[in-house]
Amino acid sequence: MTDQVFPELEAEAPPRRDADAQSQARGVLPSQDIRKLIAEGAISASEPVEDRQVQPASLDLRLGDTAYRLQASFLPGPGATVQDKLQHLSMTRLDLSRPTVLERGCVYLVPILEELRLPRELSAKANPKSTTGRLDVFTRLIADYGTEFEHVPKGYCGPLYAEIVPRTFSVIVHPGLSLSQLRFIKGRAPSSDAQLTRLDREERLIYLDETTPGEALIRDGLQLSVSLQGERETEVVAYKGRKNAPLIDLRQVDRYDAAEFWASICSRPDGRLILNPGDFYILASRERVRVPPRFAAEMVPIDPSVGEFRIHYAGFFDPGFGYGKSDIPGTRAVLEVRAHEVPFVIEHGQVVGRLVYSHVLDVPDKIYGVSIGSSYQRQELALSKQFRRSTYPAGQPESAAENP
Repeated sequence: MTDQVFPELEAEAPPRRDADAQSQARGVLPSQDIRKLIAEGAISASEPVEDRQVQPASLDLRLGDTAYRLQASFLPGPGATVQDKLQHLSMTRLDLSRPTVLERGCVYLVPILEELRLPRELSAKANPKSTTGRLDVFTRLIADYGTEFEHVPKGYCGPLYAEIVPRTFSVIVHPGLSLSQLRFIKGRAPSSDAQLTRLDREERLIYLDETTPGEALIRDGLQLSVSLQGERETEVVAYKGRKNAPLIDLRQVDRYDAAEFWASICSRPDGRLILNPGDFYILASRERVRVPPRFAAEMVPIDPSVGEFRIHYAGFFDPGFGYGKSDIPGTRAVLEVRAHEVPFVIEHGQVVGRLVYSHVLDVPDKIYGVSIGSSYQRQELALSKQFRRSTYPAGQPESAAENP
């Protein structure tokens, strides 16, 4: 990830903000400002922070060389540090300096290499990286005295920890792996529906195919629906994780036979899919979404009262996703989905999540795309990068995939 220029926007970029304007600005910090935090010591680590970790509007966090197997997940609460809680909840300590297996269904805590000394006006928010979510590795950030997962309060000084729970596959981890990313926020960043409506008029946030703009449904963010009906009955519209699959080494890329780990589900004429409790599904949005360079976006679940399922992971969309040089007509969002306690039917076009857009303080000096090593810029329905696309399982009817 070394290309840090965005020449297509140079001609139209506004003048750099002066000091007064910056002091009043609110939003997510871009890549160049994250580098300043590193240079000033607000972000530090026992091993130097690498430039490859700096994304358009976030920082990849690295695992340290120790893991703790826990009795249960926890939050430290306002009166305790994470280490205080570990004294009571840690079952065993694991050495990650060599390849280490994290077993599915078990709860682990791993100290992060990076530590923070945030300015008092900055807070931070974490999300699992795309690859982490697509492997059903449940990952959440914890900070000392924390009362919420994934949130780092303003002015926080101290260490960070990753809670890791492999849900479908057991995985092999190594020190330095990045399972989550952290964005830094000044003030309140999310855009209102009115602002999002104006942005859609200016930039076209939704496309239905390579040439056809779609109508953006905006209510508490940009609402997204699921794609479950293809042009052919043999078209794959979903993948379901296989139980008791082999180990996955998270460091590998383009390595594994996807058919050993996933069953595919074909399009049905009625555009329906029954979600089985406890199973993990990879789906795709019907819409192709765009995130202009001055914005970032986060996928959040819709109100759970609309159905017994949820998008399993909150995903982060960097500036430039589905946008490129303003020449990409959107990219589908991949959805990681679980049912709750009972089987639940979802249908083609059903709203399943929403994208909340946040203003970025300045155009990042690197944007999401192939030029910086991004893996999913032009994705359709896609598994994580560990699997060889040539081995994706052939489509089969939903009934044939119910008990892979």
